[in-house]
Amino acid sequence: MDKFTTLTGVAAPLNMINVDTDMIIPKQYLKTILRTGLGKGLFSEMRYNDDGSENPDFVLNKPAYSKASILVAGDNFGCGSSREHAPWALLDFGIRCVIAPSFADIFYSNAFKNGILLVTLPQEDVDKLLDDAARGANATLTVDLEKQEITGPDGGCIHFDLDQHKKHCLLNGLDDIGLTLEKAASIESFEKSQEQARPWL
Repeated sequence: MDKFTTLTGVAAPLNMINVDTDMIIPKQYLKTILRTGLGKGLFSEMRYNDDGSENPDFVLNKPAYSKASILVAGDNFGCGSSREHAPWALLDFGIRCVIAPSFADIFYSNAFKNGILLVTLPQEDVDKLLDDAARGANATLTVDLEKQEITGPDGGCIHFDLDQHKKHCLLNGLDDIGLTLEKAASIESFEKSQEQARPWL
């Protein structure tokens, strides 16, 4: 998993509540277990017309936001089914941070385990960032995970709270496997002691 320290990038405004995981990545894209190639399906039912052409009105199809790495969204983002393909699709598109007033619990856990920072802020702060994001190519935010701060294009700064374990994992690029491997020496020592104490196993 890639480390997350400081991210400076264009923020795309998605001012919608209850964006569920089927909206993030529709069911027809769930046939793969690969984490790559899903970016094309991100928000596909909103991004594409019935004939497969891009919907020019959808935010991520607008030239200013086509390389967005931050998403500013509405309340209850990531609700619905628990598909891990949702954070995979966001990552494959290039989104490393989502800011919203609240997130669905399972999506929240899945996102952090895949290296996406989710920032929960009061609605008034999200509204300010949505306003900043509406500036298009000038909608650049800087998210500093170590300081737990978001700096807007005008220099304004918003502090956010975050569970310190999740912060540690992101800063060090540790998923569940990485956390286990940090204990590799202890695990190996335990296995050797078990071989000596219980050679019949």
